[in-house]
Amino acid sequence: MLKLLGAKALTRRDTDEVLRVLRSDPVASCMVASRIEESGIEPRVNHGELWSRGGPSSSLCFSGANLVPLRGEVDDLRSFADRALRGPRLCSSLVGRAELTLPIWSMLEPEWGSAREVRADQPLLALVVRPDTADPAVRRVTADEIDVYLTAAVAMFIEEVGVDPRAGDGGRGYRRRIADLIAAGRAWARFEDGQVVFKAEVGSLSRDVGQIQGVWVHPLCRGRGLGSVGTAAVAAAVIDGGRTASLYVNSYNVPARRAYERIGFRQVGTFATVLLD
Repeated sequence: MLKLLGAKALTRRDTDEVLRVLRSDPVASCMVASRIEESGIEPRVNHGELWSRGGPSSSLCFSGANLVPLRGEVDDLRSFADRALRGPRLCSSLVGRAELTLPIWSMLEPEWGSAREVRADQPLLALVVRPDTADPAVRRVTADEIDVYLTAAVAMFIEEVGVDPRAGDGGRGYRRRIADLIAAGRAWARFEDGQVVFKAEVGSLSRDVGQIQGVWVHPLCRGRGLGSVGTAAVAAAVIDGGRTASLYVNSYNVPARRAYERIGFRQVGTFATVLLD
């Protein structure tokens, strides 16, 4: 009957099955798995709903600040799109496996309008063997370094996403997010002369995977290989913690792709990201 009625929000009684599904595809599911493992399914806690049409093993989608399709066929994706269109748009982007994300976007675009940018080909990479090229100068950021680190994080965000993360609330929300990552020991940097020359975060950390994000090298320091050895240092820390290191990268970013290949990352799938205004 659930199949006939369309996508429904899941509840706490579905938690075990949801986690089994997410852990069957741990690299692609890391962003959502980390939320469910930490906070459970309840929307008021993890700031998003999990939807399914027929049960998590056949169809699954996370709806929050990001819309993340995780599993399903065309009819399932249509049911997710229909549910997303019932009310005001809540997400600022769609992200996930390209074979799921691009079809659901094609269903939403007629109602939501054109995207600010569609990144249709983002190799999803994974690394399970500790790299031997890690930069020893890359370390965890401390709480008293938030201001200098935040300057670099804002520069990275503007360069990568094309918008200022401080817009709207004066930067309070973004600062809080960065502070939380620092407090959790998931923000990493190399400092030279009191400024950040390399930075990255472990943006999502599930039981099985640590997803690296926000990799950035100061423009004046590029060409020195800092991005490669810095990312290797963060990946090594993830692997030392008993997890697979992962990240995804735009296909057109050839220097970054070569750097990650040198570290040992290998492609395990393809993501797509749709950025909305």
